[in-house]
Parts: sequence; C-alpha cells; structure tokens
Amino acid sequence: MGKLQGKTAVVTGGGTRGIGRATAARLVAEGAHVFITGRRKTELDEAVEIIGRDVTAVPGDITDPADLDRLYDAVRDRGQGLDVLFANAATAAFATLEQVTAQEYDRIFDINVKGTLLTVQKALPLLNDGASVILNASTAADNGTPAFGVYAASKAAVRSFARTWAKELTGRGIRVNAVSPGPIDTNGITELVGAENEDEFKAKLAGDIAIGRMGHPDEAAAAVAFLASADSSFIIGSNLYVDGGENQI
Repeated sequence: MGKLQGKTAVVTGGGTRGIGRATAARLVAEGAHVFITGRRKTELDEAVEIIGRDVTAVPGDITDPADLDRLYDAVRDRGQGLDVLFANAATAAFATLEQVTAQEYDRIFDINVKGTLLTVQKALPLLNDGASVILNASTAADNGTPAFGVYAASKAAVRSFARTWAKELTGRGIRVNAVSPGPIDTNGITELVGAENEDEFKAKLAGDIAIGRMGHPDEAAAAVAFLASADSSFIIGSNLYVDGGENQI
C-alpha cells in the first residue's frame, strides 16, 4: 500500500509535461485518486491516458472562480473531501525592468499569485482536517536572475502565502508548505526561451548547479509526495528546496 492510500488529491497544472503531470502520477502511485486541472484539454487528456487510473481531469483556468468551482464540485461529488492540494499552476517570462509592461505584470501575478490564492481559498470547505497543502514556489524568488524579476516576485509572494496560511490553518491540523524547485528539465523551458535556444540555455543552467545537471520532474514530484504524506507530519510552513544545491552551496 502507498503512503496516500485512499486519499483524494488535486494538482493544478496537472496536464503539463513537467512537474504537474509527474506529481499527479506519483500521487496516484502512492494510492491517491488525483484530480488534475489546466487550461489545455489536450494535455489533460494525454495525462489521463498516460497515468492510466485513479485520475480525473477537469479543464479550467485557476484565475477563473467559476472554473475552480467546477473543479471542486467534481471533488465534492466523490464524497471524500480533499486530503492533498498541490497548487502548481504557474507561468513565467523574461523581461528586464526596462522591458516589462503592466500587461505582462498583470498576467504573471494573476496566474501565479491570484490563481494560487483562489485555488487554496476555494478548497477550504473541502479540505479534511489534517490535509496537506503544498504551494509551488521557486528558487527564482531568492537568486536575483536578471530579466526574471516579475516571476521571482510572484514566487516570493507564494512563499509568503505558505507561512501565513500555515499559521491560519493550524487549528484544523492542515499543514501548508512550499516546495522550491530549481532548474527542472521540462517543456516549459522550450516555451520560455524557444526551441532554437533550448540546448544552450539548459547547458548554462546545468553549469550553475552544484550537482552538475538539471533536475527531473520526478525528483520534484517525490518532494511533493513527501510533503503530502504523514512522513512530513512535523513539517509546517517550510520551504523545501529541490535544486541540486543551486541555492544551498
């Protein structure tokens, strides 16, 4: 039996070929039934086919309260509440201080900050006592990467949410933690820098990491599964770095 046997989980951004999908698959392997959501139905359908069992896809946008209501209505219909919530969905873009526009700021903060807030807020009535909420932050919040300021600031806000919500929800025994991945080898990198720059960009990232390589989505998923399980029962309000030593040594 897995460490999440009989549990119900939600993973936002669960269709993407990266941390979201890998985490959904890992939580299923640990015994949970996982609801995944995202804006791209094709990717969600692909994730369901690959994971193969105990996964339900509900297309939607985390910045749209009505879409989140549909997601949580599906969870409610299962009749077992919610034990694990991984608020993973996010977006990123490069723009220097001189280049960034108000529209791009709004887009990134709407998804990464407001979307995370709404995702957790609307889950509150469904969260079982003792549930685990994990927020996807980032090492970018700490390391001052040029042209990544708006994204980094949004992830710093997510990290701050984890601290505040951890205190607010202790009365229900709900644990809130953050996970901060470093450079993880996902298709999101291609979307960020373009296929023509992907290899060079990945090589630069790997060169900056103490372990000498980028991370794999399964490695980030393992960290989320740990925070979701009773193995982390004495961990609350923390920020677990999954960064190959990038921000540690």
